[in-house]
Amino acid sequence: MSEQEGPTLVPIVAPPNVERKDYWLPFEVPPGLMPDPYFDEREATLHVQRIRPVYGGGTSLPAPPPVVVLIHGRTVPGPVVFDLREPGTGGGALSVQEVLARAGIDTFAPSLLGYGKSTRFDKGLDDPGNASLRPYSPPPGSTDCPYPEGCDRTLLPGINPLDQQGTMLLVNPFAELTGGVRRKHSIESRFARTDVWVRDIDQVINKAIGLNKENYAGPDERKVTLVGYSVGGEHVGRTLYANNPLGGHQLEQRAAIIDKVSRVVFVNSLFRPQGLPEDPNLGLPTFPLTLNDRLGSDVNWRMLGEPLGCEGTSCSGHIIPGTQEQVWCQTLEQETLGLGWGGDDARYPTGLNRAPTFSGYGWNNAVAGQLSKPTLVIQGLKDTGLPAGPDTGGAIYAALHKGLHLPPESMPNKVLVQVECASHALVWEGCAGDRCRPAPGTGTPYGGPPGRATWAGPHATLKAALIEWITSETFNDARSGSFIIDQSGVVSQEH
Repeated sequence: MSEQEGPTLVPIVAPPNVERKDYWLPFEVPPGLMPDPYFDEREATLHVQRIRPVYGGGTSLPAPPPVVVLIHGRTVPGPVVFDLREPGTGGGALSVQEVLARAGIDTFAPSLLGYGKSTRFDKGLDDPGNASLRPYSPPPGSTDCPYPEGCDRTLLPGINPLDQQGTMLLVNPFAELTGGVRRKHSIESRFARTDVWVRDIDQVINKAIGLNKENYAGPDERKVTLVGYSVGGEHVGRTLYANNPLGGHQLEQRAAIIDKVSRVVFVNSLFRPQGLPEDPNLGLPTFPLTLNDRLGSDVNWRMLGEPLGCEGTSCSGHIIPGTQEQVWCQTLEQETLGLGWGGDDARYPTGLNRAPTFSGYGWNNAVAGQLSKPTLVIQGLKDTGLPAGPDTGGAIYAALHKGLHLPPESMPNKVLVQVECASHALVWEGCAGDRCRPAPGTGTPYGGPPGRATWAGPHATLKAALIEWITSETFNDARSGSFIIDQSGVVSQEH
């Protein structure tokens, strides 16, 4: 292994300011796309937060700024994942969107259908009765349900637990709505499947390119960098699958979307190497709504070897003081009905975050093998949020581009960056203490300003890597290869 100092990242034209703006993108749900036909042809909207560089004073850009679309994961909406405010100060040092915008990049972070301020539907996630009920009587597969309100099944109890009505809702809101008892679902299926969100991503990509064209002069052949975090990586992978007809849409339309993407980034991405069935009639789970409380939010920071509930005992400073509270508060800012749910006192609801249940598929060895875009994979080496843990990033990297059958000189670039002392919450993690100061002669932290002697943590490495990949299609000045970021932020290349 050879150690290298990270490059100094300076945008060609630094913007004097940035602008935040929210957009709502209307659409009509295509028939047959969602698991329950109740939603067919229903009107819906997507919430998209844009943070862009703003140039003034006669500044002339040689080209429009690059565009990035950032796709969130399973529970936390896009404007929280990618625009976390600095605890206490409200500043933007932790915000991926703001840091990228200040580097001259136009950023778009949607909340996909069923998340945040996007549509959740009256008989979908707005109905607390669509949270899970108690299980069927044993044995597995039994149809014996002893409860008048019904029973449920789930595929992943740790992700979509059963009986959340009983454990989370009997006081708030059911004390008032039902007299404190469980109630039947208004929809008896999962809320979505992966292709629901592929449709969303298509629309966001088209809108992002259109808005960029309006604000900045330049050539019309614009493309986006597409970033997927956690389960968002699965949505991104499926979006870029050339043989995905998306519920009957022509493959030419899929090819047109793929052509609008220049580069890809997977951050702590879900990946199922052998794949899962893509049958849109797959029946589990049998309820639309999963609820998450503060503990479910904090578990994102859990590192390998840490007991549940004891996040922060490994890797000094990886939990930046106040960030767990900040993530939870901003998540609830995106909530409406969930603010009044949860807790054991009718006067003081704790607030719950609502997330959709879904069947996930479409990001596996076969799809990664045909991916034709330059791809950066970033993986925390203490990630406990993925079924395969920190080995997931290496599995993605190994599978990339294998089915293209091109000469070596024509293959797309691919880079793997594995980060020590980084959990599933890599996007928000820091560093404190002696470990953040590299030993003399070992190099300087990747992406830091010239002369900086300490590492700010995984969140800073992620932002620097995104900026370099989006603007230069390199990492640490290399176009391909596998790299390790050590616990002090120093990058070394694996051979």
